[in-house]
Amino acid sequence: MTASVDPLSLLEDLIGKAKASGAEAADAVLFESIGLSHSQRLGNPERLEREESQDVGLRVMIGKRQAIVSSTDLGKASLDELVERAVAMARVVPEDPYCGLADKGELAAAIPELDILDPEEPAAEVLIERARACEEAARAVSGVTNSEGAEAGWGRVQIALVTSNGFAGSYARSSHSVGVSVVAGEGLGMESDYEFSSAVFGSELEDPGSVGRTAGERAVRRLGAHKPETEKLSIVYDPRVSMGLLRHLAGAISGPSIARGTSFLKDKLGEQIFAEGITIIDDPHRPHGLSSKPFDGEGLANRKLNIVEGGKLTTWILDLSSARQLGLKSTGHAARGTSSPPSPSTSNLYMAPGKVSPEALMADIDKGFYVTSMMGMGINGVTGDYSRGASGFRIENGKLGAPISEATVAGNLKDMFLNLTPADDLVFKYGANAPTLRIEGMTLAGA
Repeated sequence: MTASVDPLSLLEDLIGKAKASGAEAADAVLFESIGLSHSQRLGNPERLEREESQDVGLRVMIGKRQAIVSSTDLGKASLDELVERAVAMARVVPEDPYCGLADKGELAAAIPELDILDPEEPAAEVLIERARACEEAARAVSGVTNSEGAEAGWGRVQIALVTSNGFAGSYARSSHSVGVSVVAGEGLGMESDYEFSSAVFGSELEDPGSVGRTAGERAVRRLGAHKPETEKLSIVYDPRVSMGLLRHLAGAISGPSIARGTSFLKDKLGEQIFAEGITIIDDPHRPHGLSSKPFDGEGLANRKLNIVEGGKLTTWILDLSSARQLGLKSTGHAARGTSSPPSPSTSNLYMAPGKVSPEALMADIDKGFYVTSMMGMGINGVTGDYSRGASGFRIENGKLGAPISEATVAGNLKDMFLNLTPADDLVFKYGANAPTLRIEGMTLAGA
């Protein structure tokens, strides 16, 4: 990537031009990205790509009107046109009573140094070897009959933000990944499954061979899956699907949902929504966190926050706009791209682990369902009603039994949260992470 101009200087100049053209306030953000990826299938290379991009977004405000324009062309003529279009749009769009920059006292006074950038860019040969080792290990598992492909990737992004009221900051982060999906069985009895690993630093990436073996073993174990009967029983969520429940929580406590009154948790602030021992944390400064960042998308300081503590909901997830609608202060959760206004979003969201192993968590379940994959988004955000397609394994006498597919698990998120018990196997693998979770009283049905 060739960037002859310092990102902060470019954005400061852009804001200066916007104010000179009639904007009363403005902010600007720049994303500079590099990505390298390789994919193969059945041992044959399919794709090796390198991508470099730059994307700038300008938001201008005139009174209570705001407009946002973005561009991938950072040439002077293009940026001058960007300013002209943004200011012209801001003069005619409808008013937004809640838009506006932060007060100067709300801006981050210091930007912490976070360990989220791997300084070494891997050579293409490194990614090729990761994908090869991953797919070969998966295909070597007895019972695996085909491959849907393996992929390895690396990326680096630098993000810069400048506001007309005095904030200027930037940071960079990296990511490495490797994964594979394979098929087991023949004809109508085929089943597929996958595994992947991702990390900020290449040295922390799981061994590609181990990733591949896990994918192969999972696919083989699914062979012979059948539809279940409809019944109420204990449901246990594997960590690769349990994090979805945190995503549902985050959506339900997002400021815009609360301000619109469209959340099933809209009247639950300060109340018990989980069992007493449950703590859920959002930590934007987590070392080596996949979603770590030193400040939010509006230049506000962010911090580690217990969203749920002792089972009680302690806060909403707010940016400036939703906070103003609710008569509150931003929680430093603004996120943004280049072509839309800031909106609230979590960073490294996770549930603190429990005190028992997954085996002990299931030991007393005579009949249950262990969920390993889910599909569909049958969630009613207003009522909390929950119904999603699922597959996994029957639990019989505390042990995993026969595979199950074409199933539906159903309940209500309010009841599910209150009847949830975590195991002790928390691993940080996604942007949102939870350990194995047991939930009582849900319904399992054949799809």
